[in-house]
Amino acid sequence: MAEFKTTNIPPVNEPRPAGMDHDHYPFRTLVDAPSMQWPGKARIAMTVTLMLDYWEVDPPQDASPDPRVVSPLGKFHPDWLTWSQREYGNRVGIFRLLRVLDQFGLVPSVALGTEAARRYPELVDELVRRDACFMAHGDFATRRLTSRMTPGQERAIITQSRDAIAKLTGSPPAGWCGQDHNESWDTPAFLTEAGFTYTTDWSNDDRPFLLGPYGGKSLVALPAQAEWNDQECMWLRRVTPPAWSECLVEAFQVLHQEGGGVFNLTLHPWVTGQAHRIRYLRDALHRVMGLPGIWCATTDQVAEQSRPQL
Repeated sequence: MAEFKTTNIPPVNEPRPAGMDHDHYPFRTLVDAPSMQWPGKARIAMTVTLMLDYWEVDPPQDASPDPRVVSPLGKFHPDWLTWSQREYGNRVGIFRLLRVLDQFGLVPSVALGTEAARRYPELVDELVRRDACFMAHGDFATRRLTSRMTPGQERAIITQSRDAIAKLTGSPPAGWCGQDHNESWDTPAFLTEAGFTYTTDWSNDDRPFLLGPYGGKSLVALPAQAEWNDQECMWLRRVTPPAWSECLVEAFQVLHQEGGGVFNLTLHPWVTGQAHRIRYLRDALHRVMGLPGIWCATTDQVAEQSRPQL
């Protein structure tokens, strides 16, 4: 296998690209970014990313879960509270989310962890029946990619995740959505090496851009838009459901007015699928989906439409 040049922080005695502290992509501002042309002359691309994960009840000592998400009991094992909250999403919450998405004709893009795929084949079958697209998503929700891994370890997780999705769906996934959107310095290069064409890990733009090139190939970065990610807002920042719903509407309206961008709504079944939150997703979608010029698409479709324009 050909080795990719790793992408590390440039040494302090070497000039860095303007405005940057790495060389994954050149700096650009909103006025420099291309206004994307969407099918039907739509003003905005609307996509929904549904996270389908398995959270380990007793992760190994070297696991790297998001420390912001673990409950106060997280230092004790088994941590049944944290585990059962996540399990609620895969037993109950996901069906509430799918009913709402069906109401508005939205087909989800699914970030599918390999362990979730193994444990919940009936959920995968249900999503395949709905023509969802699948992005590789690592293995466990408790095991993020980090720079503490060796290149071999990271490559193994990426390729195993790719191969598991390919086996389930009949074709290798085009997209990668990392656990908690976490990456090492070299993840984009390893993703390109493994045949991925886009990632949704980067939250620094509302329009697609290119990462790389790595070995002569570039990776499309689709907006992650953490500012209205349900876990980021309602779980970590304690934004109330009505305020989160209003945030979705405000963000969508601004992006719709600007034109040429993407609205990526990331949902976790264990968060928004709760009984006291689901109505606020429905309310927000009801307010925005009546606007003209919306292209509802999967992340696969958005990435494919974006690449020739970047």
